[in-house]
Amino acid sequence: MGDSTVTTVEEGREQAAPRPVMGAPEQGFLRRRRVPRRPRLWFEILLIAVSYWTYSLIRNAVPEQRHEALRNADWIWRMEYHLGIAVEDSVNHAVNSVTWLIVGMNYYYATLHFVVTLGVLVWLYRSHPGRYAATRLVLFATTAVALVGYYFYPLAPPRLMPHENFVDTVLVHQTWGSMASGDLKHMSNQYAAMPSMHIGWSLWCGLTIFALASVPWVRVLGLLYPVLTLVVIVATANHFWLDAVGGMLCLAFGYTVARLWYGSLPYALPRVVTDGREERRLASAKA
Repeated sequence: MGDSTVTTVEEGREQAAPRPVMGAPEQGFLRRRRVPRRPRLWFEILLIAVSYWTYSLIRNAVPEQRHEALRNADWIWRMEYHLGIAVEDSVNHAVNSVTWLIVGMNYYYATLHFVVTLGVLVWLYRSHPGRYAATRLVLFATTAVALVGYYFYPLAPPRLMPHENFVDTVLVHQTWGSMASGDLKHMSNQYAAMPSMHIGWSLWCGLTIFALASVPWVRVLGLLYPVLTLVVIVATANHFWLDAVGGMLCLAFGYTVARLWYGSLPYALPRVVTDGREERRLASAKA
C-alpha cells in the first residue's frame, strides 16, 4: 500500500507541473530585438533603399488636393500675420536679389538634404554601431509620421500661392536638381509641405552630431546645420516657418518611439556592442 501511495503522489505532482507559457518565446524575441546589436551592412543598405523608395511612393501617391492645399496655405499665411512672424516674402525677395547666394541655396536645398543625412548614417554605422539602430529608428519613425501629415493636411508651398508675390527661385534661376519645379514637378507631390522633412532630417543630423562628435567645432557645425536649413527652406519659398515646427514635432515623435523601444535615448546607449558570435569567440579565447 505504501508503494501505491508514493506512486500516486508522484503522478499527481507530474500532472500538476506548470506548463510553459505560450507567450514566453514571443516576449523573449521582443526582448532580444530591444537589445542594441551590431548592424549588418548589407541589411542596412537594403533597408534604407527600400524604406526611401516606399516613402517616395507613398508621398507621391497622396492625392494632391490642390484647392485644399491652397486654402490651407492661405490660412497659415494669415495666421502668421496675426502672430507677427510672416516674414517669408521679405526673406525670399532679399535673398533672391543676390544671385550667387540664392543659387547656392537652391543647390543646398536639392542636395544636402540627402548627402548629409546619408553621411551621418555612415558615420554612425562605422563609429557608433551600438547607437546606430536606435538613432536610425528615430529617423524612420520621424519620416513615417510625416506621411500622415502629408495625407491629412495637404499644404501648398509659398512659391505656389497664386495671389502672393513669392519668387520660385528654381524657375527664375534655372537651377538644377529640384523635384518641385520645372519638368520634374510631375514626379513629386507639390502639396506635401507640412511637415518639412528638410527640417526634421537636418535637426536629426544636427542633434546626432552635437551629441556624439568629439571635436568641438564639428559639434558647433552640427547645431548650425538645421539653422541654416531653416533659412534655406524659407528663402527658396519652399516652406513656411510653421512647416519647420511640424518637422520638429515629427522628430520629437521619433525620439519618443526610440525611447520607448530601447528604454533609453539613442545617445545614452553603449557606443560599441558585440553580437553572439563575437561573444562566443571572446569567451573561448578567455578559456
